[in-house]
Amino acid sequence: MAIQLTNESISSVSADWLVIGLLESEPLPDTVARLDETLGGLITRLRESEDFTGKLASTSSLLGLTEIKTQRIILVGLGSATELSAAAFEKAMLTTARAISNKENTRIAVLLPEVENTSITPKHSAELISSSMVVGAVGQDLYRKEAARFPFQDILLTGTESIDQTAYQKAIELGTVLGESINLAREMVNRHAGDIFPISFADRTKEIAYAYGLESEILDENQLKQEKMGSMLAVAQGSDQPPRLAILKHQGADPSAPTLALVGKGVTFDSGGLSLKPSDGMKTMKCDMGGAAAVLGAMAAIARLNLPVNVVGYMGLVENMVNGSSYKLGDVLTARNGKTIEVLNTDAEGRLVLADVLTLAVDRGATKVIDLATLTGACVVALGEEVTGLFSNDEDWSKTVQNAAKTTGEDVWEMPMLPQFAEQLKSDVADLKNVGTRWGGAITAAKFLENFVNKTPWVHLDIAGPAFASANLPHREGGGTGCMVKTLVEVANQFKSSN
Repeated sequence: MAIQLTNESISSVSADWLVIGLLESEPLPDTVARLDETLGGLITRLRESEDFTGKLASTSSLLGLTEIKTQRIILVGLGSATELSAAAFEKAMLTTARAISNKENTRIAVLLPEVENTSITPKHSAELISSSMVVGAVGQDLYRKEAARFPFQDILLTGTESIDQTAYQKAIELGTVLGESINLAREMVNRHAGDIFPISFADRTKEIAYAYGLESEILDENQLKQEKMGSMLAVAQGSDQPPRLAILKHQGADPSAPTLALVGKGVTFDSGGLSLKPSDGMKTMKCDMGGAAAVLGAMAAIARLNLPVNVVGYMGLVENMVNGSSYKLGDVLTARNGKTIEVLNTDAEGRLVLADVLTLAVDRGATKVIDLATLTGACVVALGEEVTGLFSNDEDWSKTVQNAAKTTGEDVWEMPMLPQFAEQLKSDVADLKNVGTRWGGAITAAKFLENFVNKTPWVHLDIAGPAFASANLPHREGGGTGCMVKTLVEVANQFKSSN
């Protein structure tokens, strides 16, 4: 797929589809007004009849056109100018991409919208168009005999007569890298557990490292034992698939510069262990490595963009299965940092994996840490399926991550980290229990993790809701979403100048 700028007029550009985004209740921009005149007022009549209103993500197709070189136009609503955000603009573009990507070898042209009086800069719109067209044209076709969706053959961005071509080309390249990195995370989540297990995931990280110039390190079970990662190893011992810790390093700055650590939960399948899930609860558990997938996607993007910052990605990879060696309720585990953990629910395994990986990241010199995990159903109950829960031990670091998410259009909500929630984790026989009561479960999970970061500025992102979409929507494919990849990349981009 190639995304290119063109200075051809929208009447003379040749493609299979011409995409035009229009604001609601606003006059037609000059470029579109001239096109409308060429089409005999067709767009105006659609608006007057309210067959196209411009409401956010609404679409209307004009087919069989003979007055211009492109025979099909799809109009997409951008909503109100006062409410146009990165998330809204992306929703409109994703909806469009999904609507016109059902045929092979499709060539599209997209008119760069005139959005100067909104919160979206023209250059940002080029980035968002590029990433959306890359993501929206890829579906869940990994195992289908006949694909339902096809990446575009070519994408032309037009309406560029008076712009800085170099700046726009950089925005297009950024959007393309982000889109492809999101698709990498989506693919990892969408592959079933027979394809993605700890060793195969680790092998994929080595492929990404080789492709994009990252340093790669894989710790096997013997090395994990040497590193005293008893909490993570306990989760893995019920599976025939041995665990792995995959580490990717991007050295974009001086070795003495601060290091950002990204830590991902990589439970490649979660049966619940002896605290066995029911069948309905297990159906989507191939997605329980969504945090590790997001870290992999982000590390690929950071390397491809050659950001001048030091970032290390840690992906703790296990299966949580059931056999005669499974860890049991009542077991007392010893984590890497020496703390003991009483196991009262083997389905609260993600925090046990993260405990050791977080400790290793801190021990290896992380200046600041972000972990991502499909950790708790309680977070989905609290915030729904489209919002990430954010938990932190550092106000400034929390704000940095929140601002990055706002910039990229990903929804996060900060949750309280009050000390009373830690009281639920006190054990009579160990330093900690791995679960509290049923109340505030997402917070007690975060308070558990806080024991393993040693006061290093840390943010925990519970992506249990948005990491996996339960169904298709006009703007979104079901399955893995690649959520938080963009936010992690934006944090890394800011990290270079804030430390």
